Amino acid sequence: MFWPAGIKAHWEVVVNKQEVQMLSKEIEMLMAERARLLKVVGAAAVLVANADAARLQPNAVEAAEMLSETLNALPEETLKDALESVRAERDAA
Repeated sequence: MFWPAGIKAHWEVVVNKQEVQMLSKEIEMLMAERARLLKVVGAAAVLVANADAARLQPNAVEAAEMLSETLNALPEETLKDALESVRAERDAA
């Protein structure tokens, strides 16, 4: 789309402060949500790592296996961030 030079320059200078503020708030909300989700994932990883399948009910074993598979599908960096968020250490295994 062609814009006259004056309008284009004006638009580039103005850069709608409200939009910038809205985007900034949205990013802050998303980062806070990510932090909360990382804590959930980290706690779930610790729970699965410490669970003794022999002592769990059969349906709990199935749920733990599903959770374990989901956790294992996460990118390594995400799992690392999640464990750090709950101050846990990942086994070298």
